[in-house]
Formats: sequence, C-alpha cells, structure tokens
Amino acid sequence: MEFQLLGPFEARHDGQRVLVGSRRQERCLLSILLLHAGRVVTTARLIDLLWHGDAPAAARGTVHTYIGRLRAALTPYGLEVETRHDGYSIEPGTHEIDAQEFGSLVRQAAAAGDRAHRVRLYDLALGLWRGPLLADVADGPLRDRLGGPLEELRLSAFEQRADAQLALGLHDRVVADLTPLVPLHPDRERLVAVQMTALYRSGRQADALQLYRRTRQALVSGLGIEPGPELATLHDRMLRADPGLIRPSVPVHAVRVGDEWLPWITSGHPALEFCNTYAGWGGPKRPGSEWLRRYATLAVWAGHHGPAEEWVVAGLLKQAAEHPAEAAAVLERAREFRRRLYACLTDPDDVRAFAAVASVAGDAAGSTVFTRGEDGLGRWRITPTAGLLLPLWCVARSAADLLADPRRFTIRACPGPECGWLFLDESGRRRWCSLRICGNNGTLMH
Repeated sequence: MEFQLLGPFEARHDGQRVLVGSRRQERCLLSILLLHAGRVVTTARLIDLLWHGDAPAAARGTVHTYIGRLRAALTPYGLEVETRHDGYSIEPGTHEIDAQEFGSLVRQAAAAGDRAHRVRLYDLALGLWRGPLLADVADGPLRDRLGGPLEELRLSAFEQRADAQLALGLHDRVVADLTPLVPLHPDRERLVAVQMTALYRSGRQADALQLYRRTRQALVSGLGIEPGPELATLHDRMLRADPGLIRPSVPVHAVRVGDEWLPWITSGHPALEFCNTYAGWGGPKRPGSEWLRRYATLAVWAGHHGPAEEWVVAGLLKQAAEHPAEAAAVLERAREFRRRLYACLTDPDDVRAFAAVASVAGDAAGSTVFTRGEDGLGRWRITPTAGLLLPLWCVARSAADLLADPRRFTIRACPGPECGWLFLDESGRRRWCSLRICGNNGTLMH
C-alpha cells in the first residue's frame, strides 16, 4: 500500500483510494502508527494524542475498537497492525510511506557530492509535501506534537537546497522557492540569509535590505532579541556593496560527473540544458566551448539530467567502447539535433528546424514506454533496446514535451556576445542566464 501523510491523508492500493469511508480519528490513529513505523506506540500515548490529554473514561476501549476496524480494513491489503506489549506497531515492510521517503531522500541529498544532484534530490523530497502534515485529520496542536522533527527536517532541506542552488548560480530559483516561506519563519536566520543573498545576487539589493529590516523587527518584537552575528554581518556587507557577495567575474562552467566534465545547470529544463552544452552560441567558437566531445560525455549527460538510470549509462559506455564507429555516428547526430533544436527554440517561425526536431522525436517515440517511477508517478521512458541512440532519444522526447508546452514562449537567450545560452523566464523579469556573467539584457522569444 501507499500512504500519503505530507498533506491530506490518503491510502492507496494499486492506485485506488481505500479507507475513504473510515472515521477521521481512525485515520488519525493509523497516521500516528505510520509516522512511528517500526516502533511501538503505547495505548496511553495514543489516547493522549487523540484526545489532547482530556480523554473520556472509555478512551481505551475506543482505541481497541478503532484498531479492530483498521485491521479489518487493512488486512486484505497485506498490512498488519501488530499488538506489542501495551501498544501497537506497524512494520515498514513493503508499504510506501511518503514521510519515510522524504527522510530518506533528504539524507541522500545531504550525502551527495555533486551539487546539481543534491538539488535534484532535495527537489524530489520537498515535492512530496502537498500541504500541512495530516491536513485533514489532525488539528494544529496535534500537528505540532507529531510533526516537529519532520517540519525541522523540511526547513533544513529548504536551506540546504538553497545553499546548493546559490553555488550553482540559480539565484532566481532560490528567490522563487523561499519567497512564500521566509516570512513565516523569521527565526530561521539561515533561511533569511540565503534569501537575502539570492535577492542581492539577482540585482535586488533594496529588497534584500528590506527583508533584513522586516526580520529584525519580527525578532525584536516577537522574541526580544537582535539578529545573530551571521545575519548582521551579511547586512553590513550588503550596505558596503562588498564585491565578495557576488560570484567571481571568471566563472567555473563545469561540474565533474564520473569521468566527464559537464556544463553547470543553467536553465532548469533538460531540452534547454542540451542546447547549453555548447557554450558560445552568441559568438565565434572558442576552445573549450564544445562539451559534447565524445559519446561518453553524451551518455553521462543523459544520466546526469535524469532521463537515463545509472545502470543504463554504464551499459551505454560499455557498448560505445565495443562499437566506437557507431558511437561516433550517434554523437554527430546528437550535435546536429542540438543545432536544429536551438534554431527551433530561438525562432518559433523556423518551420524547417521544427520539422527536423519532430522527425527525431517521432523516431524516439518508437522506443518509448509509459512506466511507473519510484515516486509513484507515471512517466515516459526510453527503453534500453534503443541502444546507443538512447541519449539522443531521451533529449528528443524532452524537446517534444517542451515544444508542446506554452512555457516554450518564455524561453530567453542570454544576450552575452559570447554566450547565447537558453533559459525559461516565467517571471518575465530575468535578463541573463543563471551564471550572471554575460550582461543585463535579454530577448524574449515569441
């Protein structure tokens, strides 16, 4: 079974909702056991949580009744509520609990060495939250008692993801992610600090300073304390326009993945990232600007951006070593596809470029299947039977999805004379790529 606790409670079996007609308190009791999966929750603890310390005389019997009903409802689906001493427990087993998956993803993200991979893991973890914990079965006081560690982990994940995003130059993403969150947590000074830094690096110094003033007022009036030294020092540096707050003028464009150097993530969409594997669309080709130097780079790129699993990439590298001529031919096709895709994205009226992209996407469709991912969501996958063409088919599929999405009309090209990288600007305010080295004006494609 699959249980969703990070938001309204839901229980599903083979995609179908179950326990729909159960009582709210029964679902609440089950949620408590699921949040403590693998541990015993005593009857006394359950009574205290369900009735907030004001339990009726028959509370113990009521809990036993609830347990009986839950067992009757869940046993057909292979989930057992076990009696242990003076309490109950649910063993994790093969059942999926989003709160446990969230914790696992956050731990993986914290251990990830590559920042881009770390951001992706944090994205997956935070994407599991659909609202307040147990939004429809727990009230505020119970949510605070049950969800304290989870909420702390969630806020920490936001902070750590923002740190990694800042290191990758994704300042606009940080601002967008944290804007609704920061005002709710003025006491999270690390959260405030990364948002101030993101605003400052986005050219919004006044907004960054205003955020500091609002935070200081909230801390003084609410807790009677001044901002800590880290936040106060950051504020002083912004007042002095400390150049160290801005990324160095000479950027590092590459990230090491396995044995390959890949470009930093700059756009947030795989199809655009594929175009951005050539650094220099806006000017003469320079040494080092061509990232797709060999097939291995193409294969590792496909795995780095998610379409291909690690074991698939390993198989592709082995195939390429055994059939170097075929791998070289695929690499040339990928470079040509990239050129056509760039033309198509920067000029929606280029019918020939669109037809060329559509032709490759049509070929990719023949090797595409619809599967269920580990997160429970369905998605299109290129099967390994595509062989060495798999990375090209992956990006063609992504390109087709983007070309069918209205967001394609928010694509901008960085105006830097030696750049031209592509990125999405749904806010309508960005004027340069996320590396921020190229200028301050952009052209909206329409």
